[in-house]
Order: sequence, then structure tokens, then C-alpha cells
Amino acid sequence: MKLTINGEVKLIETPNEAETLEELIQQLGHHPRLVVVEYNGMIITPDQWPTQQIKDGDTLEIVTIVGGGS
Repeated sequence: MKLTINGEVKLIETPNEAETLEELIQQLGHHPRLVVVEYNGMIITPDQWPTQQIKDGDTLEIVTIVGGGS
């Protein structure tokens, strides 16, 4: 499946035809509590990830939350 993630086109191997956003986030190694996901221009909340199907050509922006500073 070809996806655009954070501006880069990536080929993602999927174990099945219909992968969910939750499965993709896990596959990419992100901690679900530490990312915000924009899917095709819309912010998708974590409770929607298990039912949000991804498909070839989708665009995602995945922003990692980083703590720190003083």
C-alpha cells in the first residue's frame, strides 16, 4: 500500500487487505498516547483508530508529542 506519511511517500507492507489506523500506528512503532494523527486532512481521535480503514493513496500527518523544556 502506498501512503504519504509526513510528506514522504512510503510503501507499507500490510498483513491483510483492510488495515486500520490503529494497526498502522502500531506497525510504525508509535506509542498511541504520544501521537496526534491527521488522516486525509482531518484529525482522527484515538477512539476512532480501530475502525478507521486506511487505503492506498491516503495521506497522514503523524505528530509526536515531546515533553521537556524549562
